[in-house]
Amino acid sequence: MNARNDSRNDSQRRIERIAVLVSVGRHPVSGVPRHSRNDALALDLARTLAQRHHARLDVLHAGDADDPALTEYLALGATEVEVLSCAPSDDAARRLAERVRGYDLVLTGTRAEGAHDSGMLPYSVAAALGVPIVGGAVDIDAESGAVAVVRQFLPKGLRRRVQTALPAVIAVHPLANAQPHYAYARLRAGAIRPQRAASMSMSMSAAEASAWTVGPIERKPVRLVAAEKRSGHARMLSATTTESRGGNVVNEGSSVEKAQVILAYLREHQLIDY
Repeated sequence: MNARNDSRNDSQRRIERIAVLVSVGRHPVSGVPRHSRNDALALDLARTLAQRHHARLDVLHAGDADDPALTEYLALGATEVEVLSCAPSDDAARRLAERVRGYDLVLTGTRAEGAHDSGMLPYSVAAALGVPIVGGAVDIDAESGAVAVVRQFLPKGLRRRVQTALPAVIAVHPLANAQPHYAYARLRAGAIRPQRAASMSMSMSAAEASAWTVGPIERKPVRLVAAEKRSGHARMLSATTTESRGGNVVNEGSSVEKAQVILAYLREHQLIDY
């Protein structure tokens, strides 16, 4: 009886608080700071969910509150952007995680648009919160505050639906089913709200900070790709079908055994010489 009542309460529970984590992007040609297109898609999906569930929507950024690119999120639908003061040496993921603790749903873009960004922030936030994460989301549907159904992007036009328990962190794919609209009137009505917080516990040590250097990219990383030995006809067929091209899927074993499989593959295709 208690289990039945708990399931009934979960189905009736609604999403109450949604957070969107936004970053500052850069124009691919001029390099001028602007809003991140990935984060703008996450904001548009979050606005739809917030309207459907009558939930509170908070837009958060860790960085400089004086960055003019943040005002573009106001024009894209954010009522206000809360900026957590964060120096380059601070742990932005940890600070954002502490701020969004207790939210039902946290949305963010797949990765920032600075240069070759790692895309690790959604995973770091989810790990700090101890909640599940779903990446590559193109659409989000949440009928209750207990679970969310996410449609994920897969290569060659494929999609799949996965279900995750809430609270959760969802990283939105650049091809998400959203169309953000810019409105200057919303920009004028919105506000940037800086939040000052002590950064002593969030900063790296002086020794750790001195070990890193920040500067422009000198050369792009080389992608390791195995030499293609198939005929042109076989390559054309593989572009239109989903047949396996070989390889091994290793789900069992320790991390050392899995690393040995990857190392053997790299040596087999002469991608490394040791």
